[in-house]
Amino acid sequence: MSVLVWVEHDNASVKDATLAAVTAGTKLGDVVALVAGQGAQSAADAAAKIAGVSKVLLADDAAYGHALAENVAPLIAELMSGYDAFVAPATTSGKNIAPRVAALLDVMQVSEVLSVESADTFTRPIYAGNAIATVKSSDAKKVLTIRGTAFEKAGSAGGSASVETVTGGGDKGLSSFVGAEIAKSERPELTSAKIIVSGGRALGSGEQFHALIDPLADKLGAGVGASRAAVDAGYVSNDYQVGQTGKIVAPEVYIAVGISGAIQHLAGMKDSKVIIAINKDEDAPIFQVADVGLVGDLFKIVPELTEKL
Repeated sequence: MSVLVWVEHDNASVKDATLAAVTAGTKLGDVVALVAGQGAQSAADAAAKIAGVSKVLLADDAAYGHALAENVAPLIAELMSGYDAFVAPATTSGKNIAPRVAALLDVMQVSEVLSVESADTFTRPIYAGNAIATVKSSDAKKVLTIRGTAFEKAGSAGGSASVETVTGGGDKGLSSFVGAEIAKSERPELTSAKIIVSGGRALGSGEQFHALIDPLADKLGAGVGASRAAVDAGYVSNDYQVGQTGKIVAPEVYIAVGISGAIQHLAGMKDSKVIIAINKDEDAPIFQVADVGLVGDLFKIVPELTEKL
């Protein structure tokens, strides 16, 4: 099979989610990477170095500068005449583009793929990850989004693919980029952090959230996350949210502070290597998945833990 993998990038470098998508693509066949952007030659050169990529297609046009799905999806649909499968990471952008590609090709999309069983059979989570479905697609062309935590990341160096320029339909006039407010932090990005400290509604307020969680995260060099309840309560913005409707993470260590462990939250972090839970309720569901559990007052335990690190 020939596989087209959409590369998520910032017009300069390739984002980590793409590396997992390339790994998934190599399980299907020969991988060709698509870099669509504006002034994206650097991103194309970086993609060419990814292990497992045989060729890079570069579509450099102002219409693709902000990865607007209304412009990128038709480009991919046109290119798919020469490929058997389209693969994108299951990120916000990937999940925006892939369904449109599937609709233009009139095929079924298989979302959040966890494993590639064969050329037409895949596994994916259902019921918030409480069950795993095996899906067989009879469509001539496959459209897949890949859960990044389920696949090893392909090496970002060592490849030597050629870069070929392609053109598409340009701006379709259906949407336009107005602006972006991007949260900046010196801490690791959630989906790539090796250690994550997450806080829940039990912290009581945004002030207490930051007063307790931030120093612990800084000591550990960790990313900071939050439960949906903490986000809904206004403690932190929604880019902190870990869970089914937030970010799916699988760090080496996940520390859950004052998080009860609702199914929605567990779906986003239960693949973590080591889970440490701090909660005063010994019957909290979080303890069912935790490797280490501390039952007690988080307002005493967390400062003490931070002090001893």
